[in-house]
Amino acid sequence: MTRKRVIALTRRWGALAVSFFISALFLYIGLKGLHLSDVWDDMRQATIGWLVPGIAVYFLAVWGRTWRWHYLLRPIKSVSLRSLFPIVVIGYMGNNVYPFRAGEVIRAYVLKRNEEVAISASLATIVVERVFDGLVMLIFVFVALPFADFKEDWLKEVVFFSTLLFWGAFVVFVIMALHPERTRRFYVWVFARLLPRGINTRLLEFADHFMDGLVNLRRPRDLIMTLVSSVFIWLTETTKYWFVMHAFDFKVSFFVLMVMTAVVNLATTLPSSPGYVGTFDTPGIKTLKAYGVTEPLAASYTLVLHAALWLPITLLGFYYLYREGLSWRDFSRAKQATVRGTVGENTISLESEGVT
Repeated sequence: MTRKRVIALTRRWGALAVSFFISALFLYIGLKGLHLSDVWDDMRQATIGWLVPGIAVYFLAVWGRTWRWHYLLRPIKSVSLRSLFPIVVIGYMGNNVYPFRAGEVIRAYVLKRNEEVAISASLATIVVERVFDGLVMLIFVFVALPFADFKEDWLKEVVFFSTLLFWGAFVVFVIMALHPERTRRFYVWVFARLLPRGINTRLLEFADHFMDGLVNLRRPRDLIMTLVSSVFIWLTETTKYWFVMHAFDFKVSFFVLMVMTAVVNLATTLPSSPGYVGTFDTPGIKTLKAYGVTEPLAASYTLVLHAALWLPITLLGFYYLYREGLSWRDFSRAKQATVRGTVGENTISLESEGVT
C-alpha cells in the first residue's frame, strides 16, 4: 500500500471516528440521568396512529424539496419532477446510512448518471439548498420566540454562530453569482499560484460548473421563490412534529415546535454518525425540556420522531435504489468523490476529506 493511500485511509477513518464520537457525546448528554425504562414506558403508551398523517405530510415536504431542486436546476437543465423525486429520496436515504451528509454527493451522482448534469453544477444547487434551509431555521427562531420565549443560553449561542455561518455563506454566494467574471479571475489566479498544473486544470473545470449552479442567485424572483419553497418545506415538516406530538401525553404550541425544528436541524449540520444520531436527539430533548416537558417524555417523543423521519424515506430510498438499477458499488464511487463528472472527454475526480 502506498504512503498516499495510507494517509488517505488514516484521514478517512479518523474523520469517521470523530463523527461517531460526536454522536456518542451528544447521546450521553441527552440521555444522562434518564431511566430508560421510563422512556420506554412513554413510548409504549404512544398512540401510534398519529404517525400515519405525520409520515404522509413529511412526504409532502419531500415533494416540496423536489420542486425546489427542479427550480434551481432549470438554468442548467429542466428535469421533470417525476424523474427528480426518486433521486431526492435516494439522496436522503444516503444521508441516513452514510456519515457526513454523503447522500448529497450521491444525489448529484445519480443525477449525472440519469440526466447528464455535471455533478459540480448540481452540487452548487444543493449547497444553495442547504444555505436557504439554514436561513429558514433562523427565521423560524426569530418568528417563534416572541410567542415561545426561550431564554436558555445555549440557544442564543446556536443562533449566533448559525447566523454567522448561513448569512455569511449566503452573502458570499450571492456576490459570486452577481460577479461571475471577477470571481472566475480570482479563483483562476489562486489556483495558478497554489496548485500543480494537472490539478489546476481539473479544479478549474469543477469551479466553472459550480458557478453554473449559482445562476439562480442573480435574480430577485428566483431568490424569493427559493425562500418561499424553503419556508413551505420546513412548515410542512414542522407539521409532522405536531402530528407526532399528538401520539404522546403532552402539548406545546406550534411555535415551540418551530423552535425545536430549527434547533435540531441547525445542530445536524455538525458532523455525526449516519442518520444524525445524537445531534438530532439531544437538542430536541433539551428544547422540549426548556418548555416544561418532562425529560423521559421529551426523550421518548424525540426518539420516536427521529425514527419516523428516518425509517420511511430510508426504506423508499432502498426501493428506488433497486428500481434504478444502482448497486452499493455505485454508492461507494459517489461517496468517495466530491465530483466525478464528465466534461466532453475529460473526467473530473476530486476527493473530499469530508466525504471519502
